[in-house]
Amino acid sequence: MGFLSVLSQAQRWVKERAESGDIVVDATAGNGSDTLFLSRAVGPQGLVYAFDVQAEALASTERRLSAEAEPSSLSPVKLVLAGHETMGDVIPTDKHGRIAAAMFNLGYLPGASSPLITKPETTLAALDTALKLLRSGGILTVVVYPGHEGGLEEADAVTAWAAEVPQNVAQAVLYRFPQKAASPNLIALNKK
Repeated sequence: MGFLSVLSQAQRWVKERAESGDIVVDATAGNGSDTLFLSRAVGPQGLVYAFDVQAEALASTERRLSAEAEPSSLSPVKLVLAGHETMGDVIPTDKHGRIAAAMFNLGYLPGASSPLITKPETTLAALDTALKLLRSGGILTVVVYPGHEGGLEEADAVTAWAAEVPQNVAQAVLYRFPQKAASPNLIALNKK
């Protein structure tokens, strides 16, 4: 039996920390996989904020949620057509410091009509904000893709950012497969 993929490991760590009724964030909705996972994890009493800059990503996410076999088991989801760097402004201040988990799946939208990729400038701003929004014990997961154009720069920037987070603020971990240099990496932070 092999190790979990970076995506599965991210979900495993989130599932260990997010509970029914929690507030969570999918910072990069994409095709909705993490949004659906988070909505199931926090259940009908919870709340998911899902951000994306592409309307087609949010439409795909909405279709995925609508196709769920047991919709009554899902939380409400607020789909936000905006960059993840705006989450501090979009999420009401009374929810700041109460977020259980924030998931980032960087790179680009598979199958998208336009070749948009996430950028280090907005990603780092979003990571700073997400860390502030987390509650004590909350988790932030970031899957980076060094194998596509612009991906290595962003992966390096996120890794450097995580390394600079003070240990009294959060514990950081890097989960990757070193035999495949261009494979996705998972960076996760557990807020103290």
